[in-house]
Amino acid sequence: MLDKTPTKHVRTLFISDVHLGTRGSQAEALLDFIRVYEADTIYLVGDIIDGWRLRSVWHWPQAHNDVVQKILRKVRKGTRLVYVPGNHDEFLRDYAGSTFGGIEIVEEAIHMTADGRRMLVLHGDKFDTIVRNARWLALLGDGAYDFAIWLNRWIARARRAFGLPYWSFSAWSKQKVKRAVSFISAFEQAVVVEAQRQKAEIVICGHIHKPGSCCMDGIHYLNTGDWVESNSAVVEHWDGRLELVYWTDSSEAVLRNVSAQPVFMPAT
Repeated sequence: MLDKTPTKHVRTLFISDVHLGTRGSQAEALLDFIRVYEADTIYLVGDIIDGWRLRSVWHWPQAHNDVVQKILRKVRKGTRLVYVPGNHDEFLRDYAGSTFGGIEIVEEAIHMTADGRRMLVLHGDKFDTIVRNARWLALLGDGAYDFAIWLNRWIARARRAFGLPYWSFSAWSKQKVKRAVSFISAFEQAVVVEAQRQKAEIVICGHIHKPGSCCMDGIHYLNTGDWVESNSAVVEHWDGRLELVYWTDSSEAVLRNVSAQPVFMPAT
């Protein structure tokens, strides 16, 4: 049971693309995750609230409110919270450089890991040419994505009924479309180039809903993933080790159900 789950205290937590305000948001899973993971610093790396969707359809169940309240409670108890807005919560960019109730709002951030490495933290939408240059097309794609997430739920129910493990139709379709794969590769490369420009050794972002960790051109690239499909986040441990973690089963909410892919890269 959740109340028997031990708390795991880490140095830093990076979360993005929760999309509160949409039916696809896995708010309950995130709530369980942040009940287990305590951090001295939390970075919200964009698209936490989906302003695009809320403007057209209001959807805000109790679980979405609980996530907000839980995060605010952590801030009141002393957690440093840095909010890097994305394109779906871009309304917050008007307040970049401000602090409200202990929440720092910034366009991007430089984070120093415990072992002294320089990390660039940004959402990443500025490297998405569709979002920047054809907003109407981005909104159309957003609607198609919502449909894929809706279809996911029905597929998941059917698979559970037959005792089969979870499988994401939307994630599968993105991987199978050559154009999408090409876009992801170009996006990752553009983010790495920006990290090089800012003399960072590590770059962490969100936006594309594809958790990942790799070394590209001498830069450690990390993507936090999302809380719509992958339910993933990046954790920094007290020695500076970085880990991409997945919350695999929020219904049981125990630490043994958090599978992790170690992505430690030693300081140079």
